[in-house]
Amino acid sequence: MAMRVVLVDPSRTVLKFVARLLEARGDEVRPFTDGRAALAYVAEDKAVDALITSAEPLSITGLELCWETRLLAGDRRAIYVILMSSNQERRNLIEALDSGADDFIGKPPAAEELYARLRAAERLSTMHRDLVQLASLDPLTGIFNRRVFFEHAEAALAERPAQGTLAAIMIDIDHFKGVNDAYGHGVGDRAIREVASLVSNTGEIVGRLGGEEFAVLVPGRDLAGGRDIAERLRREIANLRLLADGKFVTLTVSSGVSEWRPGESIDEMLRRADMALYSAKAAVRNCVVCADDGLAVKEYAGAERAVRAMPGDEDLEAAPEKARSAA
Repeated sequence: MAMRVVLVDPSRTVLKFVARLLEARGDEVRPFTDGRAALAYVAEDKAVDALITSAEPLSITGLELCWETRLLAGDRRAIYVILMSSNQERRNLIEALDSGADDFIGKPPAAEELYARLRAAERLSTMHRDLVQLASLDPLTGIFNRRVFFEHAEAALAERPAQGTLAAIMIDIDHFKGVNDAYGHGVGDRAIREVASLVSNTGEIVGRLGGEEFAVLVPGRDLAGGRDIAERLRREIANLRLLADGKFVTLTVSSGVSEWRPGESIDEMLRRADMALYSAKAAVRNCVVCADDGLAVKEYAGAERAVRAMPGDEDLEAAPEKARSAA
């Protein structure tokens, strides 16, 4: 597997020698004589797989570069760090590993030893990426799980331009328990996957918050723009047809939309969208409600009670055949 490797050494002769070894293996090499410049490149290029640095690059030491790279990568990026040094004393090896390096190699490196260490890097990087994916994505739908959705939402708010807008959409599948009761959890899982697929096609920050509930964060859109996206999704989901037991199952969703207000946190903005969602559930379902002018907030307490007591939910659970007509 070819890797993208950032190579750092103050000697251009050493850079050329090691770069040729890497290129012979099929790797992409990004050579630097300056540690700070290399670190800036690693920060910008998310496709970097490995950093190989001499112990004494310019501007910062190799040990500092190892440590800064490890901090930059955090637990989300799989960057394998190798420190090269002509001084292979045990103390230097320990210091390199304590400074964030994953491995230590002599300088100049022998080709076969370098290749063996990079093969180990490939195995570990692949496992790391798999673990990050498992920890980040909802296993049923493949979209962000709740924790990672909120991480990306917080980052989007922090990166919002001074005059930029931000909209949030909360989406819930109507009468979902009735679908499960009538057709089984296999069909229910398919319904969640199909809805998630349509929601993820918005190209925005999308997550499954749990059960049949989804959230969408839309940078650059105001309340009206968020409402338009929610309404389009509502129509697309209503047109879905899931074949089960020789019959077509249809779905509807209710949605709540809010727009970010100055000084508001992500939690507060999503809470207002959630209140609007409850209002949608309390109304006719299969609709979009916007949290404008405090309307959804004022209706929230009554709306929540109304949703729990709406005629028809209990009937759906008691008579699965009604789920088909109500879905």
